[in-house]
Amino acid sequence: MAFVLDTADLPATDRVDAVYTAMMYASAPCYVVHEEPQRGVRTRICVWDLGAANIFTTASTGIRLLRTPRLARRGDAPVLALSVQQAADGRHEQLGRQQIVAPGELMAVDLSAPYDFSWSGDGAAGCVQFPLDQLGLPVDLVRRAAANLRASPLYDLVTNHVAHLTRDADRISTDLAAPALGTATIELARALLVSAAHTSRHTRSVLAETLLVQARAYARQHLADPGLRPSTIAAALNVSVRYLYKVCAQADLSLEQWIISERLAGAREELARPDSRTRSIAVVARRWGFIDPTHFARRFRAAYGITPSEWRRVNGR
Repeated sequence: MAFVLDTADLPATDRVDAVYTAMMYASAPCYVVHEEPQRGVRTRICVWDLGAANIFTTASTGIRLLRTPRLARRGDAPVLALSVQQAADGRHEQLGRQQIVAPGELMAVDLSAPYDFSWSGDGAAGCVQFPLDQLGLPVDLVRRAAANLRASPLYDLVTNHVAHLTRDADRISTDLAAPALGTATIELARALLVSAAHTSRHTRSVLAETLLVQARAYARQHLADPGLRPSTIAAALNVSVRYLYKVCAQADLSLEQWIISERLAGAREELARPDSRTRSIAVVARRWGFIDPTHFARRFRAAYGITPSEWRRVNGR
């Protein structure tokens, strides 16, 4: 975790200023207004690095984040946030549009433009943030799409992806693949926005470019599922299995073998960690989607030239 603020660790008199300072660091400069500061402020803010992106979560008593036109004119580098509301209804206003964001719903916020976001009572939200220039899309397209996310067939996929990242950020951010996952997340966001904007000039090329990224991102989230296979990935991405195989073939990729390789790499890394010493090799294998320990051991040796138990001994376990 790169940064955390928990007001439970602070005197009550210091909490308002601490939350403001933390918000300045974690997100865009904005005014922070607490709903009932006299009754106590309880806020927890966390930020994790994810390569070119970051994960940002907030849980707080009633709060309002107000970025005024004056603050927006300060020239901060444009940043986009894809946020999933976790608790309490969020009230969001930006670029003349108002919306209520219920728990479990996704919204996009252009953090470089004025906005007004709030919730009442105990609420929480988690988002992924990244520079707008990482998308390679015109700002007007991004803003048009932000008002129309639900029109995209990728809405549920991206919502679940962001929710998963924010729910398991501690583990995900320390993984060696975290930067790659950050890049994949930005590609998913790009596909979502182009799809939601209904811009035919971009849609076909972007969706084709990002399908393989989407497939890998989905697979990485479900490696522990023994039922993970190309057909389930294709169904999740709303494409035919035939088309998914075609895209993989164009990239000279065997999706089945890639999934096995990712599972083996994850199991290998886990077997080398001190906190895995109480888990049997069979348990580790199941945690990475291998039902049959013998099959896992055979695959492991074929990939690394050493058995799982020998690998564990070499690493002092």
